[in-house]
Amino acid sequence: MNQEEIDQAFALFSLAPPISRQQLDEKRRELLAMWHPHRYANLTNNPKRYMQMYKKGEAMTKTIQAAYDLLVKMLEGK
Repeated sequence: MNQEEIDQAFALFSLAPPISRQQLDEKRRELLAMWHPHRYANLTNNPKRYMQMYKKGEAMTKTIQAAYDLLVKMLEGK
C-alpha cells in the first residue's frame, strides 16, 4: 500500500482524511448502488450497449471494493 494508491482510493470515494469507518461504509454503499451492473438492465434495448455498461459496472464494482479494502486497512493501521 503506497501513498498514490491511498490518494486514488480517497479520490474514488470523494473523501479526504481524516475519515471514519462509518463515512467509508456509507460512501461504499452509495457507490456500489450507483455502479451495480444490474442497474443497467432497463436503460437500453441495445444488447451490445447493455453488455458494455454491464462490464463497466462490474469493473467499477471491483475497483470500489479494492479501494474500500485499502482504506479499511489504512484505518486499522495495517
